[in-house]
This record gives sequence, structure tokens and C-alpha cells, in this order.
Amino acid sequence: MDIQIKNIRQWLCIASVCCAFGCADDGKDVDGIPAAFEQDAAVSDAATGSNDDEDAGSPGHEGTEGIERDVLRPESREPTQALIDSLQVPEGFELSVFARGLEHARMLAVHERHIYLTRPMQGDVLLLGDANDDGVADSQLPVATNLPLVHGIAIDGTTLYLATPTEVYRSTIEADGQLSTPERIIADLPAGGQHPNRTLGISPDRKLYISVGSPCDACMIDDPEYATMLKAELDGSNREIVASGLRNTLGFGWHPETGALWGMDHGSDWRGDDIPPEELNLIEQDKDYGWPYCFGDRRVDPIIQEPKDTTKESYCQMTQAPVLSNQAHEAPIGWTYYTADQFPKGYHNDAFVAFRGSWNRIPATGYKIARIVFDAGQPTGIEDFVTGFLIEDGKAQFGRLAGVAVAADGSLLFTDDENGVIYRVRYAGNK
Repeated sequence: MDIQIKNIRQWLCIASVCCAFGCADDGKDVDGIPAAFEQDAAVSDAATGSNDDEDAGSPGHEGTEGIERDVLRPESREPTQALIDSLQVPEGFELSVFARGLEHARMLAVHERHIYLTRPMQGDVLLLGDANDDGVADSQLPVATNLPLVHGIAIDGTTLYLATPTEVYRSTIEADGQLSTPERIIADLPAGGQHPNRTLGISPDRKLYISVGSPCDACMIDDPEYATMLKAELDGSNREIVASGLRNTLGFGWHPETGALWGMDHGSDWRGDDIPPEELNLIEQDKDYGWPYCFGDRRVDPIIQEPKDTTKESYCQMTQAPVLSNQAHEAPIGWTYYTADQFPKGYHNDAFVAFRGSWNRIPATGYKIARIVFDAGQPTGIEDFVTGFLIEDGKAQFGRLAGVAVAADGSLLFTDDENGVIYRVRYAGNK
């Protein structure tokens, strides 16, 4: 292991745990981290409400004992037109506002001309329309209500699926985009904890996939369904674990060419500004991706205690390493593949990911839309697509991005859940 304490933020975190547990002066260190810090990480995040991807609108929370989280989070700014005009996209692309005033605008799904938006804090789903095709929503209609913390959304034919922290519902999409009364098909997902937001997907063989994040930052858990990818029949029956050791894989999807399942997982907090990385994983049946004992290329996490009946070193050798790694703390949320024809041919079958942005890193990072480039079905790199939401030398931001989807006209939509905005990116150049 080569983890080193390199900045004041890490020392503050370590000091806070030592205050709580009492670091002995002669305590053994693990690569610069006091031995007393090898505690169940419920100390740092689970017990205090710290959350790397869901902390917007929660000022005053503390990441560890006595550490004010807001001191590390960029200040929020209103998305004025001048700021929106300053956003950067690749040459030939244009960015505009599709809809605003949406409050907690989170995840998106598209069915023909119908655009659906989940709003967890409002407990509802909106149907947005653009009747005159001018690239601006001209209607916002609630089509499902009384669903507290509704988040995940997926569509299979004319059936729309929704997920709250512990439940999954399905509705029929009517011709006008309205939804039938949601029918609950799953009622017993693990309770939310630190990562309560569930995401959904429909596999090529028409199974319902459900991502369930960990209840804590890094801790030992008894419920085997935490930190997993689950799958079930489309009626919610026969639920099983597909893969484990996935701390919080909110964004995932099956590649259009190969059918392989790819997803981006969140690394743990309080290890450093540049570790652990956010991971791009090839998610396969019965594989373990390492959390909470390992991160990155099977590196041992020194801040979690040993697993039962083995060592962390031995355990990590049996886990799956990521195919690609990305900057720590960028917080990947939404994921979609580009299969439309509006963008240049080189974008076809690439993925787009919304990075919500860091709250505990100096300098701040994320706050962008990125493109995952695929070649013959294999990811070859992650590159910026929409940037500029971080301003004032990284001390402020005007967008915490979450959902992403491709509209019927081939434009890319993405949400800012802090300011209630949906942005639209279209290609206007020469192909």
C-alpha cells in the first residue's frame, strides 16, 4: 500500500477519529494512517449523514466528528443566463435550457416524445412535453404522485418502472403519456441508509435490474443485498444478487453492440483527494467488486477492519478490478448510451455520464457531463463533454448534475437537481 497523508483535510479527518477513539502515542500506522483509524467507517459517514452524491440541500452536516462539511463544498450560485452561456461543449454542439423551475429534478427516461422526470423530494414524476419542437418544454404535468423519495426510472415497451428506497412500482404508459396508477411489485428492498437512491434498468433479456447502494461509507454489513446489483423478473419476483461489492453504482447500462453491462461505482470518502477512484466496471454475474475492503486495482482499504475468516489482502485478490478508473469524488450518477443519429457517427454507442461533483475535495472536481468512448464494445477512455459548472477557481458551482437521457430528436438531456433545470445539447455542425 502506498496511501500517504498529503493534506490538512486528511489530517483533520484522522484527528477527529482519534478524538473519538483515543489514538495511542505508540499506535502502529498503516502507510501514514494511525491504527486507530481502522474502525468501522460508520464513525465517519453512516453515523453522521455524510454522503458523497446526495448532500445537496443539507447544509451544516459534518463528515466526521467536528468537521464541517460545507467548508469543502463549493458554494452554490444561481444559473444566470450569463453563466449558462459560459458552459463549454465540443465544437459543433449547442447547449440550451430545456426546462427550469423543476425543484429536485433528478432522473430522466424517454418514451417516444414523452419525457419523464423523477423528483424525490416532491415524491412525484413529471411528464414534460415540447409540442412545437422548439427545444423548450411547454408542459409539465404530474403523472405519478405520493411516492416519497421516488428516484429510479426505467421503461420496457409501454411499462414504466419506478423505485423508491425500499419499493419498486410499475405503471402502463398511455397514448398521451399519462400513467396508470402505480402498482407496487417489490416492497422489501434494504432500507436506505447513506445511499437511499435506487436506480433501475431493463436488460436485453428483459429482466429488471436494481442497484442498491451501501448503507454507509465503508462498513461491515449483514444484509447481503446492500452494495449490490440485483435482478428480478419484470413482475418483481425471483429477486437475486447479480454482483456484490459495488458501493453505489447508480449509473449503469448494457452496451448496444455487445450487451455487456457496464456501470460506474462511487469510491469511499475520507481517504484522500485522489483516492479511491471512481470505477468503471464490467458487471458480471456472481462477481465481487471489492467494497468495503478494496478499491481501484484491488488495493486494500486501510480504514476498514479485517473481514471474517480471512485477511483484506487475500480477500482483495479474489475481487474484480475496474476496467477504467476516474478521478476520485466526482460522483457519477446518470448513465445513457447514445444510439440516435443527430450526433456525429463517432458518438454512436458511446455512453454519457453525469458527474454530480465533489463535496469533500480540494480542489473540487466533477460538476460535468462526460463521454465514455467505446471501441468495438470496449471502453477506451473518459473525456469531458459539458464543463464550466465549476466557477470562481473551483470555490463555487451552479449545477449539480444527475439524470441524463437521449430525447426522441437525438438531443442529449441532463438535469441539475439543485437548481431544478434540464439542459439540452444538440449538434448543429457539419457531420
